[in-house]
Amino acid sequence: MVNVREARAEDYDAWLALWKGYLSFYGTDLEAAVTVATWRRVLSADSGLFCRLAESEQGVVGFAICVLHEGTWVTTPLCYLEDLFVADAARGKGAGRALIEAIIEEAREKSWSKVYWVTREGNPARALYDQLAVVDDYVRYRVTI
Repeated sequence: MVNVREARAEDYDAWLALWKGYLSFYGTDLEAAVTVATWRRVLSADSGLFCRLAESEQGVVGFAICVLHEGTWVTTPLCYLEDLFVADAARGKGAGRALIEAIIEEAREKSWSKVYWVTREGNPARALYDQLAVVDDYVRYRVTI
């Protein structure tokens, strides 16, 4: 059984271990200051970021970090699921699904316009994503500054 809940300050060590796994999965590294700032923002009521944790008998096994923001085509908030990660040992046991479904349910309860996310084309988690959402035909462009 997987329970999804808000992140709390005392979850930092468990989240940090998962965060490092997430960064490794994507073959990247961040300065420690960015990681600390991210954690502070997900806990701050003044930030558009929030974090949900998946917890099982093994403890915290996954996280989702979302950005709640305004949009120009809607009058209610949009939820961008920016980061989603489940520990290797917990994959395929419902934690990823539980995180996404909990965020979708929160969106319904709070009348957000939509929940959306992007992922790499070859991400094996797409098998789950295809069950929960519709792939659209948009192409992402970016300029890194």
